[in-house]
Amino acid sequence: MDTTLKKTDLTEVTADSKIKKSVGDRIADFLIYTFLTILALSVFIPFYNMVLISFARYQDIVRTSFYIYPKAFDFQNYRMAVLYPNFMNAALVSLFVTVVGTSLNMLITLLGSYTLSRKNMPFRKPIFYFIIFTMFFGAGLIPWYLVVRNLGLVNSVWAMIAPPMLNTFYLILMRNYFLSIPESLEESAKIDGANDIRIMFQIIVPVAAPIIATIALFYAVDRWNEWWLAMLFIQDSSKLPLQLILRRMVVDATIDLGNDMMNAMRDANIQVHSRSLQMATVTITTIPIMIVYPFLQKYFTKGIMLGAIKA
Repeated sequence: MDTTLKKTDLTEVTADSKIKKSVGDRIADFLIYTFLTILALSVFIPFYNMVLISFARYQDIVRTSFYIYPKAFDFQNYRMAVLYPNFMNAALVSLFVTVVGTSLNMLITLLGSYTLSRKNMPFRKPIFYFIIFTMFFGAGLIPWYLVVRNLGLVNSVWAMIAPPMLNTFYLILMRNYFLSIPESLEESAKIDGANDIRIMFQIIVPVAAPIIATIALFYAVDRWNEWWLAMLFIQDSSKLPLQLILRRMVVDATIDLGNDMMNAMRDANIQVHSRSLQMATVTITTIPIMIVYPFLQKYFTKGIMLGAIKA
């Protein structure tokens, strides 16, 4: 009987709390939901329109440049993008830079952050402050270029991998996450006879999966979108990454498609609009990251929040 009354009272309290929601709270909720809806649409609609334009036919683009629903699905724009000189080779270069670069980035960041999070490490704080110093002060572009050149990385794919081998901000996030892990885990492992390497890879790394997945996504996006280092150090067209090739495609499309693209179109008997080609190239660029992101999304928020709250 008492249990039934308690359940009934709890139901009534819950119902009253919903009914007694003030008018001000409802207005605030409405404004928040409206703002978030507008914000979401402002992000989604341009991307949606970009994808539709990338499949649009030449005659459709001539009539209108904004689409609400697809009028046709023409793959000639993507075919033209793939036929661009060195496109497939550039895609392989970007894939190599992304996979190898991200792997090395994560290895160095993981080792460095774990070492700096150990309280028994000698000179831990001075070394950490010196690393932070590099975030705010740099020698400049010319000394940096000379260092890369003296290392023999000019006109090498490794020029896009070695210089940005470590990101200080990501190192700090991962270090702070490691500091939030209870020390009892490490102490228990040491009692069982585990050394530091085994503790890191068998205990710390599984526990730190959220921050590792988050930082890996950040590094992968950085490596996939790399073009600045290639523009500085790469002269051989066969070693250019996909982003730089796509940049040239967009520039060529802006100036009436350019000679290389006109010749390729003539050989393939293709007629495309410059705007459709631009949208197709941008879509190609974003697809790989869009495929990877859903698998890491569940770690994203948790990894950033826990990696940023403890210094």
